[in-house]
Amino acid sequence: MAQHPTAKPLLAAYRFERQETPPIWFMRQAGRYLPEYRALRQRVGSFLELCLTPELASTVTLQPIERFQLDGAIIFADILLVPYGLGQALWFEEGVGPQLEPLKDPGEVATRLDGTRFHETLAPMYAALRETKAQLPAQTALIGFAGAPWTVASYMIEGRSSRDFALSKQWAYGDPAGFQRLIDRVVETTIDYLLAQIDAGAEAVQLFDSWAGALPVAEAERWSLEPLQRIVAGVKAQHPDVPVVVFPRGTGAFYARMARESGADAVSLDTGVPLDWARGEVQAHACAQGNLDPQHVVVGGESMRAAAREIVDGLAGGPFVFNLGHGIVPQTPPEHVADLVACVRSRGRQGDPT
Repeated sequence: MAQHPTAKPLLAAYRFERQETPPIWFMRQAGRYLPEYRALRQRVGSFLELCLTPELASTVTLQPIERFQLDGAIIFADILLVPYGLGQALWFEEGVGPQLEPLKDPGEVATRLDGTRFHETLAPMYAALRETKAQLPAQTALIGFAGAPWTVASYMIEGRSSRDFALSKQWAYGDPAGFQRLIDRVVETTIDYLLAQIDAGAEAVQLFDSWAGALPVAEAERWSLEPLQRIVAGVKAQHPDVPVVVFPRGTGAFYARMARESGADAVSLDTGVPLDWARGEVQAHACAQGNLDPQHVVVGGESMRAAAREIVDGLAGGPFVFNLGHGIVPQTPPEHVADLVACVRSRGRQGDPT
């Protein structure tokens, strides 16, 4: 791959340049485990208000950067802002999570998903990116993100998180042409959304396909891989030097195809991906990102540090970004996060583990 020397370690790693000290950031690094976040959240009326008030979203994005001096700051938002921008009702229930007024049939793709005010609705999110970018340390890269089409579409149909995705699968299997229209709408909107984030200051973007592992292989190809390919290509057509990361959580051996075929610069690994396998099947084609179990950070101590050292030793011989296999959980003590960051950076400074 072509080399693009850069002063920001995270962007260099995403561009396939091995870093002596692995760059580090965490999914859900801003949120309920931080006391400063909880204090701010108590003063705000709703989670959606927090996401769409630029000053507040920027403040929350910067909180973990101020604490831990991480290499990446991912903008505080939610993957369901895309259906919200398209006109689907969205709200958050305490202790339950995000709720959408579900789509009932394929005809509603045209009748309910207007989208004419999409960028106007999400303008506060773009403002938060600009405000955050102006305050970031020089070495910290700003990350934008979106949900991948399969994951977003499943929320749009189910109305909430699901254990079996029965309604989504029944729609996709029973009316693939109708489901394709929904996927197409999400793909096109997501490309525009990510391009707007880049225009507002995002230096890399990540696509979260959190529920990709629910699909059988043939359906994963059609509803996860192919839409991700289209989004990556759409972003790269306008911004070829902006790294794109994909996170096809829970897809097992299908990670290899994501690394080879998605067009992404980096692939984020969940906790179930073996390190030796990832070196050959993922890291040979894209920067590897991951993949510490978030529960290790809850426990902390030597157990956490040993697991982190194993990941660094397994993947830091190539392009690599240290992260978790999923997001930080609310029970995580912040001091454990600080200890983890120090451990990873210390291990990296020992040089090439190979």
